[in-house]
Amino acid sequence: MRTDFTDYRFRASSLGTLMTGLGKPKLSATTQTELKKLHRQEVFGKRTDIRSKYLDKGIQCEELSITLYSEVKNQFTVNNKTRKENDFLSGECDNAQKIIREFKTSWDLSTFPMYDEEVKNKDYYWQCQAYMELWDLDEAELIYCLVNTPEGLIIRETYYMENKLGFADVGLPDELQKEIINNMTFDDIPKEFRVKVFKIPRDKEAMRQAETQIEMCRLYLNELSVLLAGELVTAL
Repeated sequence: MRTDFTDYRFRASSLGTLMTGLGKPKLSATTQTELKKLHRQEVFGKRTDIRSKYLDKGIQCEELSITLYSEVKNQFTVNNKTRKENDFLSGECDNAQKIIREFKTSWDLSTFPMYDEEVKNKDYYWQCQAYMELWDLDEAELIYCLVNTPEGLIIRETYYMENKLGFADVGLPDELQKEIINNMTFDDIPKEFRVKVFKIPRDKEAMRQAETQIEMCRLYLNELSVLLAGELVTAL
């Protein structure tokens, strides 16, 4: 059970959720809500396992995405296994060969940012900023990859569609099954079109602001601990 958050180090992947209202003298309601979730998890050791088909594919296909990027860029890229931390953050980036590389595996063609010109997900932007800070590197690449969906996830998607469309007892018609497979595999698309790279420069000033925000977050977490202790005394 953790109740003192004075020197708590936030995960790089969660930094973006805390940056709403950055630069203001008071934490936003959104940030406070996220901190309450975090406080419950840390105090009671109970973590909500948020899983989705998108996350499952990302986890299962990380190596495939790195391989695809390596082939397209003609560059040997290895998956980083080192975790780093400083006074404010901790994290394990996907790759740190001269620059930070963070890989995101798209679920399908509709979620692949083929035509985007800038990073639209602020959480990923802050995640890359955190990794550049931890590894002291000045550039990052946020890399989206479109690779074939693992067979197990295709089977799960087929089962879902069978129930959704009323074919649970007889199975999907062949044409629908073929459509699912076609929409979840991408070998027919040239590799060069299945890698999208967004370059993100390091912003040291933004990180100094983030550190100030983290200090405020730590104070708020400690306030929640005091509140919780008071409620416990009252209950007894």
